[in-house]
Amino acid sequence: MAAPLAWARRRHWSARAADAALAIGASAAVAPGSPNIQAVQLDAPAVQVSGLVRHYGQLRAVDGVSFTVARRGITALLGPNGAGKTSTVEVCEGFHAPDAGSVRVLGLDPVADARSLRPRVGVMLQSGGFYPGARAGEMLRLVAAHHAHPLDVGALMARLGLGSVATTPCRRLSGGERQRLGLALAVVGRPELVFLDEPTAGLDVQARRATWQLLTDLRAAGVAVLLTTHAMDEAERLADQVVIIDRGRVVATGTPDELTRGGAEGQLRFRAAPGLAVDQLAAALPTGSAATEATPGSYLVTGSVDPQLLAAVTAWCAGHGVLAEDMRLEQRSLEDVFVELTGEDMRA
Repeated sequence: MAAPLAWARRRHWSARAADAALAIGASAAVAPGSPNIQAVQLDAPAVQVSGLVRHYGQLRAVDGVSFTVARRGITALLGPNGAGKTSTVEVCEGFHAPDAGSVRVLGLDPVADARSLRPRVGVMLQSGGFYPGARAGEMLRLVAAHHAHPLDVGALMARLGLGSVATTPCRRLSGGERQRLGLALAVVGRPELVFLDEPTAGLDVQARRATWQLLTDLRAAGVAVLLTTHAMDEAERLADQVVIIDRGRVVATGTPDELTRGGAEGQLRFRAAPGLAVDQLAAALPTGSAATEATPGSYLVTGSVDPQLLAAVTAWCAGHGVLAEDMRLEQRSLEDVFVELTGEDMRA
């Protein structure tokens, strides 16, 4: 249970907006006498990771990772299981020191300056962090009490759909309710930076959308967000920047649009009678194109999608008496890019 309280020390910042509006960002103005303020560079990245290395025994879990998180925006850290995401984030949160390289969080060292950083940073753990016997509302009020200007606890619980379980012991909460309570604990103190580990894992559609809206509001309030997720649609929809790591190294970084449009290939899909001679279709296409029957009656053509490719497909269909239905052009998804970079093998 040490985690929520460890990140909930009393802060000296005043809020930018009223609790009734649930504005979450903290003011840039700092009360006189606040510790280490001289060291803070307000125009610096919220997180700057440079050549980070982290070992577990002989395992090099993080192998020279470098990336930045902007002061205002959402950065999604993606990777297969065991890629080094959690190890990287735990160093950024100050739970571990790097074995090599450097990490700066809000301009400060997350280990040496932990006392100064904790009031300004919110952390949502993937699991745990609650007193099992504490009621959900009590748990959130306890953490809120360690902050000078917390959000209104009742309003926050209502927004995250937790009002009906305010008196329920944490040990009896469902998985989704625990996730939402963990998110509430991370943002109740109006942090400048939030670390979120799989924030929508196990949530139903309504709760997932409510969480997405809250993250959007965090960004609008000027809060920096670093989240890890396995949900590619979530990263593609929310993230201003995506960092993909695999086997402890960064393999791609950019906006979702930059990553999905970075390759030359596109996709053309259509429906027709099952069993078309896709080898003959492929032979009629421009060089470098391919055609497959993805599922019975559903066809996928890949290549440089341009007027020539479209004309070749429609001409072949017309010449063979094929009525192509629901023909549409698609760009690569973030999931396509992710699989291309990290492979299709399942990880432990």
